[in-house]
Amino acid sequence: MKKIPKKIRKILIGFFGWAILLAGIMMIPYPGPGWLVVFIGLSVLATEFDWARDAHDWLHTRYAVWQKWLGSQPLYIKAIFWVLTCLTVAVTIWLLNGYGVVSAWLQLGLDWAESPFVR
Repeated sequence: MKKIPKKIRKILIGFFGWAILLAGIMMIPYPGPGWLVVFIGLSVLATEFDWARDAHDWLHTRYAVWQKWLGSQPLYIKAIFWVLTCLTVAVTIWLLNGYGVVSAWLQLGLDWAESPFVR
């Protein structure tokens, strides 16, 4: 990567870093590696941009505080967050017409399963 001219390298790293970062941000509300992808995107950007290194450090500290806080909460608070996560996933699947596709494949005729975006 050092053979690539500095300006081109900075543009490439910026493009790929932002692409990874934005993908991670979109994944945050869902179970899985959303925050990990955000940190990877910031780490990629931090190889060329000082602000990304600062943002990575600041966000990592805040994330650790959040994890510690959530870990110390009673079970019902943790359950509320899991329910909200499950609702987010269920609504997203509905909006992307996942239930409508299954209903059509199985010929269930469930009109409510179709996303409002495909009606």
